[in-house]
Amino acid sequence: MTFTAEELDYLNSQPLARIATVGADGQPDVVPVGFEYDGAYFYVGGGLNPERTRKVVNVWNGRRQVALVIDDLPSTDPWSPRFLRVYGTAEVVERGGQFGAGTYLRITPTVSWSWHLDGRPVDADAFAPRRTEHTAA
Repeated sequence: MTFTAEELDYLNSQPLARIATVGADGQPDVVPVGFEYDGAYFYVGGGLNPERTRKVVNVWNGRRQVALVIDDLPSTDPWSPRFLRVYGTAEVVERGGQFGAGTYLRITPTVSWSWHLDGRPVDADAFAPRRTEHTAA
């Protein structure tokens, strides 16, 4: 399965995500990142010195499971959070992207959840995220 039109619109409207990787000691590490989605993969820039960033080092060292969260808060009154969460596997690649040529993490989505992407107020009876299992590109 792929992302819905609503999910793609949301992804294209958001400039920032948070990525979580896992360190050698099992400690999760989460950082804010810019991202791109090309219809098959998410790309996250490796940073100015990718060989020193935890996200790249964690993936280089074989801990390829990652989580990516794209979220925002269109309103606080009424309370209206929305999100798209992606689990996937990452690999380190060299490419030209929105941050120029360099090291990127290429993330293959395996499962995703989206919730309240239309920005409507939270309804306690409507907390049912849409879950999608993704197939490899």
